[in-house]
Amino acid sequence: MSVEVRIPTMLRPAVGGNATVTAQGATVGEIVGELVAKYPGLGGQVITEEGTLHKFVNVYLNDDDIRYLSKLDTKVGDGDTLSILPAVAGGAT
Repeated sequence: MSVEVRIPTMLRPAVGGNATVTAQGATVGEIVGELVAKYPGLGGQVITEEGTLHKFVNVYLNDDDIRYLSKLDTKVGDGDTLSILPAVAGGAT
């Protein structure tokens, strides 16, 4: 399946400055694996050494948070959109 992956501004240098890239796979995990293989700079920023998503990274398939689906085992369909969103923390003290 071909999936469009939206890349946030802070991760774009790792993918050549692109706002979106495409990847192939049947699950979110396969998509992420292909992205890390193609763009090694994403690896440490998106997944842990154990191959799980970093806890501060949110991934959405279309508009659904994969944490509430099947996580990395979530199935994707041709033409779906995957969005990678690093969590943002902070604020006024």
